[in-house]
Amino acid sequence: MRILVTGSAGFIGGHVAAALRAAGHDVVGLDVLHPKAHGRAPSPGAPEGLVRADVRDADAVSAALAGVDVVVHQAAVVGMGVDLADLPEYVGCNDLGTAVLLAAMACAGRRRLVLASSMVVYGEGAYACPAHGPAEPAERTAEDLAGGRFEARCPSCGAWLEPGEVGEDAPMRPRSVYAATKAAQEHLAAAWARACDGSVVALRYHNVYGPGMPRDTPYSGVAAIFRSALEAGRAPRVFEDGGQRRDFVHVADVAAANVAAVGATGENVGFRVYNIGSGKPTTVGAMAAALSAAMAGPEPVVTGEFRAGDVRHVVASPARARRELGFAAAIGPGEGLRGFAFAPLRG
Repeated sequence: MRILVTGSAGFIGGHVAAALRAAGHDVVGLDVLHPKAHGRAPSPGAPEGLVRADVRDADAVSAALAGVDVVVHQAAVVGMGVDLADLPEYVGCNDLGTAVLLAAMACAGRRRLVLASSMVVYGEGAYACPAHGPAEPAERTAEDLAGGRFEARCPSCGAWLEPGEVGEDAPMRPRSVYAATKAAQEHLAAAWARACDGSVVALRYHNVYGPGMPRDTPYSGVAAIFRSALEAGRAPRVFEDGGQRRDFVHVADVAAANVAAVGATGENVGFRVYNIGSGKPTTVGAMAAALSAAMAGPEPVVTGEFRAGDVRHVVASPARARRELGFAAAIGPGEGLRGFAFAPLRG
């Protein structure tokens, strides 16, 4: 098949494009090479003959859709950003860009889309109270955070909640600008699918890491930030108490999930969403310690610092992706982080 990959010069997009080519597909790449994501050079996996254009450019997108069977939409500004001054850029790139792409696909008669989403749409993950069962956690207070009390509380009795796995049918409660734009992308894609009998597979990525990840910027993932510190001989600085549970998934597994999702867009009409993770959650503190050990660097420093809007635990169930896409991650955190410790990063 001929597949258009937006954001194909980026960290994840480059790996996705390479995996699709390895699976025998003809890949067309479109990327604006945003300086916040790319630094000096595109990903080594980016397709030859990359079309350098903004996904908000309707004419460029329409031209790139010629002869395309499936669109894999990876283009986005990611991460926490710096402050609310980033808000227009996030909404413009992520949401307006998606709207332009969907409109062009409808006009061109293209009906198959794989959408890169994120687990950040959930906000906090799933929790249970020992007394009240499943519970939506109360928002963590500044008083608790400043006092080193980082766990979420039951809104009914104030007891500490136990974290669990969140499924795809859980409500979306985005807690950051980036999260809000990813939720909006999903809503736009679902509306598009209903209006034109389209097929959308949305993949909610967990914390993606691996070769080609951007270095230490406000838009980088925490794994790259920790590694950059260790390369400079500094201890990784871990916020809160390091007990935040996350699922760190290798970018090669994310690329494999996209290959599986391309096939799934030909099987069903409508909108379907999947969690994409390793299935082996760990804590941020344990991840930092694993990198420190692999690089023979200083042990992490747990700072007790916190950021407004951060969630405590979010680990999602991989069961639906395994059952319906036939996808299960092949690289566990131990193996993946040992390799990541010395993998090339983007400057």
